[in-house]
Amino acid sequence: MKKGDTERNFTLVYKKTTGPDRILLGTVVALVLLGLVILASASVVISQERFQESYYFLRHQVIYGAILGIIFAWIAYKIPFKWWEKLSLPILLLGFLLLILVFVPDIGYGRGGASRWIQIADISLQPSEIAKLGFILYLAAWLKHKEKKFSRISESLLPFLFISGLLGFFLILQPDIGTLGIISITGAAIYFLSGAPLRHMGIIMGSGVALFLVLLKIAPYRANRITAFFNPQIDPLGISYQINQALIAIGSGGFLGFGLGHSRQKYNFLPEPISDSIFAIWSEEAGFIGAVILISLFLLFIWRGFKISLSSRDPFSRLAGAGITTWIGLQAFINIGSISGLMPLTGMPLPFVSYGGSALIISLVGVAILLRISKENK
Repeated sequence: MKKGDTERNFTLVYKKTTGPDRILLGTVVALVLLGLVILASASVVISQERFQESYYFLRHQVIYGAILGIIFAWIAYKIPFKWWEKLSLPILLLGFLLLILVFVPDIGYGRGGASRWIQIADISLQPSEIAKLGFILYLAAWLKHKEKKFSRISESLLPFLFISGLLGFFLILQPDIGTLGIISITGAAIYFLSGAPLRHMGIIMGSGVALFLVLLKIAPYRANRITAFFNPQIDPLGISYQINQALIAIGSGGFLGFGLGHSRQKYNFLPEPISDSIFAIWSEEAGFIGAVILISLFLLFIWRGFKISLSSRDPFSRLAGAGITTWIGLQAFINIGSISGLMPLTGMPLPFVSYGGSALIISLVGVAILLRISKENK
């Protein structure tokens, strides 16, 4: 073989092996496309009632979620990963600022008793989504240097609890306990993967349990969700209504489902059909097979995400990648588990599927960072 042929073949192999992880990319593309299909069906009734058109929510999700998400994800993918370490603190501070603006009149607004959104001009967003990503990146950047300092609680555990507690304070005020749970577990996972001793993890778990009990005490509706979980028949028209209707939807779907667009529960029987109940609508229409397909895609995402992150030699990319994977994977299975009766209801949306432009954009940016890690690993 000539020298020129050898160099040309090496160049072809190099180009082929230095792209992003194709399995992860294909999995996320499938999740987004399937999510739009599911939302198109689940949102028809509520969209017609509120806006006198069948596909308002779908159009809004495509324009302000999928398209903007792809643009921001492409930009995020092009950023060298080392830059994210420098950007982590500004992103976290931006998240805190936006969380404060939620409580400013004429900027922040809420619905259903929760103040979780801000409106600037015609742009509406949920600050907690940006705070999630900023928190993960900042923890990864901060903890990468802490391997030899875990013996000093003042330099490791106390700052971690302070940062987590400050973010938790704003989420409790909203209130957004579901997001608080996701962030807390994800933060604990990053802290553990950075090499923290087990005694630190015991303190973190104990603090989490204590906070959970306090939150149950100050807001009885949270305790009602626990009661409904253990006894779904206790109040079928009250605190157990949503879970009972969700189980009816999932059970009636059978093996193959009623067919796309033929859900009965979305006709004002099942609350939040385009948010935390959307998996039940999909299970009713696509049956057991459809549910397995969607769950398998999330399992594939988790596998590739952890494979990419844990194979990285760089501590920051390893911790950030594991944090992003934990966040999205955990949120997906909390949503699916709660609406299936496997755990108490949380009001947590399903990533890539539930309606919400901010959530879809930030999730796609998180995926772009994972893809960038996979590219730089190679």
